[in-house]
Amino acid sequence: MTIRPAGEADVSAILGLIRELAEFEKLGDACVADEALLRRHLFGAEKAAEALVAEAGDAGHSTVVAYAIYFKTFSTFLARPGLYLEDLYVQPAHRHRGIGRGFLRRLAAICARHGYGRLEWSVLNWNAAAIGFYESLGARPLEGWTMYRLTGPALAAAGEAVIENGGAAGYCPPR
Repeated sequence: MTIRPAGEADVSAILGLIRELAEFEKLGDACVADEALLRRHLFGAEKAAEALVAEAGDAGHSTVVAYAIYFKTFSTFLARPGLYLEDLYVQPAHRHRGIGRGFLRRLAAICARHGYGRLEWSVLNWNAAAIGFYESLGARPLEGWTMYRLTGPALAAAGEAVIENGGAAGYCPPR
């Protein structure tokens, strides 16, 4: 098993794994990712995130069987950056081999090397296996916090007033 930074050649494999994760999370219909968008945001000029992949197999032929996508965040309370782990997915046949632990250790090492203040992620409430794994590493849930999200038409509507006014700096639409 090898864990390494993802390269552009891994985009197709990562997309396949993202689709597997979406099905596992019962969100297959919500997955609209494609190779062009992944390539653009993982490796292009508009790089928004980074990825690690895990390969299984021998030196002659290996297959990407897992991925972790993460990006830099900032904590105002700590006044330091951190990392947010967007996805960690290991194909079922390759679980319990240390891949998830390896990904989290690599990410924790990145945080330590750069003096980052935290590594965070979300987990579905019903995913008891993942919760148990994360807690076995010493991770604890944040009590009293609920994640919110704007997406699709609600996101577009929330931004319309600013866009209609030319994106003017400091513009606050009337209530």
